[in-house]
Amino acid sequence: MPRVLRYAEPGIFTELPADLTGGSTTDPVEVCWPVHNLVLQPDDAADIGIGGDRLSENQIRSAGLLVDCLLAMNAGPLAAPRRPEQRVLGTCRHFAVLACALLRAAGVASRVRCGFATYFQPGQALDHWVVEYQEVDGWVRLDPEILGGSVLDRPDRLRPDQFLSGAEAWIAYRQDHIDPSTFGVYGTDNFGPAEIRGNAVKDLAALNKVEMLPWDEWGRMTDAYEGRTGADYDGLLDELAAASASDDLARISTVYEHPDLTVPPRLLTDVNHLE
Repeated sequence: MPRVLRYAEPGIFTELPADLTGGSTTDPVEVCWPVHNLVLQPDDAADIGIGGDRLSENQIRSAGLLVDCLLAMNAGPLAAPRRPEQRVLGTCRHFAVLACALLRAAGVASRVRCGFATYFQPGQALDHWVVEYQEVDGWVRLDPEILGGSVLDRPDRLRPDQFLSGAEAWIAYRQDHIDPSTFGVYGTDNFGPAEIRGNAVKDLAALNKVEMLPWDEWGRMTDAYEGRTGADYDGLLDELAAASASDDLARISTVYEHPDLTVPPRLLTDVNHLE
């Protein structure tokens, strides 16, 4: 029997301490607003002299441990201003997971999406993670990393052309609507259909409330990245993408049960660098 997906409740990586839940606002943008001051990208950390001894922070999967790390550096409220050195080192995925955890703690139905953003580099769709929350008319996508910045006028309400989920990118690729060579990871040579395959699988896991690290691989993902899969795997991804696009929660849960798509137990653990 497929799992019941209740997006207003925390998942395995979005549980927060009880004293951080039940805030005074349920406005999604207000809930997410502090997050852009909670995470620091490793390159930005290096620019201000933060050494590699803290790089392990970006291996943390759970929001609870991310918050533990933040409070160990500054015990003040998460919404209070923080100096860069008091932020946790992480990626866009960590911004999205913290935002999702705070939204769920506020009772707002929300989920992380893994895909590609078109607003960082002209002509490229770059590997990226955002969060989306549910309104009466559907899901609204928000990029918590760039809230308060100048990258977009409305990072709190992304347009469909500004962010494609992994599933959406896969469908567009299969229908010859995009150039897959423009889809990939900034600063690397990792562009093309393999990157779209990987993000489609990670996006499905996130839709099932299992928000993995960007470099986690399971099932046949490693073979797919290395070009060792064929038509059968692509057919499975067609099924995955159709389920994700349908927003049919039972279908999303059922396709995730496929052994090539389910995250294995060995990856459902965390790294507590504070120990």
